[in-house]
Amino acid sequence: MAKRIIITDDFIQTKIYFIRGQKVMLDRDLAEMYGVETRILNQSVKRNIKRFPADFMFQLSNRELEDCKSQIVISNKEVMGLRKLPNVFTEQGVAMLSSILNSETAIEVPT
Repeated sequence: MAKRIIITDDFIQTKIYFIRGQKVMLDRDLAEMYGVETRILNQSVKRNIKRFPADFMFQLSNRELEDCKSQIVISNKEVMGLRKLPNVFTEQGVAMLSSILNSETAIEVPT
């Protein structure tokens, strides 16, 4: 069972990054907020990929990942626990995630 975290506005603000001219959130941060594993979140997205056009979600490039790591002051991929480049979600993508994820937290998030 995933641990429950308290999601405050301040917490969310620390998880928002500015990439490709958009405010986005990392798949791993959203998975934590929704109380699911990152792989489960990404599997759900793959099963519903038509609901996630490019303005809802995209995968980071290596350069964007380096920029993102510098924003969160983490030195390497191992520390972030990354095996592949993360997906990031815009505000519309976050709302769509709430509608496809099967978790108590996702059900409670207003869309």
